[in-house]
Amino acid sequence: MKNKILTAVSIFMLFVPWTILPLRSFDWALESPVAEIMISCYAAFMIFSGIFTGISYVKAKVQNNAMKVCLIMNSLYAIGGVAAFGMMILPKII
Repeated sequence: MKNKILTAVSIFMLFVPWTILPLRSFDWALESPVAEIMISCYAAFMIFSGIFTGISYVKAKVQNNAMKVCLIMNSLYAIGGVAAFGMMILPKII
């Protein structure tokens, strides 16, 4: 039962980052403070998704085929989230 719940949560987390696309079609979402906050929230969620799926795969030993796909995709999302944070923070530091 635990394996199915963790797998379902990881699968759900695969689709959440794509919800930014319809939100970015609004004019208010393209303005400076809202855009930065929205991208930061999505990047943080993507990093959390990668960590959650990795921990579920390694520590909880949920190692089915769906979880392997989730691990790869959420790890790529986490890398993208770190890159998004880096692109926002690095210009302010330098």
